[in-house]
Amino acid sequence: MSLIKKTFKYLAFAFIGFLLFSFLWVVLYKFINPPVTTMMLYNYFQQDEYEIKQEWRDLEDINKSVPLAFIAAEDQLFIWHSGFDIDAIKKAYEYNQKGKNTLGASTISQQVAKNVFLLPNRSFIRKGLEAYFTVLIEAVWGKRRIIEVYVNIVELGEGIYGVEAAAHEFFEINADELHLSESALMAAVLPNPILYQIGAPSTKVFRKKNWIIKQMKNLGGEQLVQHWYD
Repeated sequence: MSLIKKTFKYLAFAFIGFLLFSFLWVVLYKFINPPVTTMMLYNYFQQDEYEIKQEWRDLEDINKSVPLAFIAAEDQLFIWHSGFDIDAIKKAYEYNQKGKNTLGASTISQQVAKNVFLLPNRSFIRKGLEAYFTVLIEAVWGKRRIIEVYVNIVELGEGIYGVEAAAHEFFEINADELHLSESALMAAVLPNPILYQIGAPSTKVFRKKNWIIKQMKNLGGEQLVQHWYD
């Protein structure tokens, strides 16, 4: 067998192995809560004396205003799209071609795919893998599991992951006790919870919080997420 044929054979085996491994990984996390994410590990090894604070809560143990607030703030078409907001991607592409600042268009599904399974680099390979894992979790997990994982792994402060840890840290309550205003404040610090802090919200954060509250009402309030709790 020639060197070229051997190379293609090994590449084919590696590709099939990756597909099988990634599929089983996603299936496993449909039933088992991720003990840690690649984003947590990346931040842990990048910083000295970095402490990870996280406490998992099933969706039914989290106030309904929480998923509603994050959907209103981050991805208002979450329930209806298939993992990607095509219009937002087009607008972001056109904007980024013109301006110095970059505009993101990641859906909640894409953020979960990136933060749970991948490292935060900006290569085309990573973006391709992000799209691949997004398709997988949309197909295998469904929307309820995606939002459940998201509210448990989203970073909301330095080393603070998930709404339960954030509720303890900033409000001294549990996630099922969060009110609409507190949920909106959590969502308002994204996408940069280190610069914009829940514990010391700026005027900009307060304005965004009020905007999120209006969007929550425009989306139909808690009725939008009620089917996940029935």
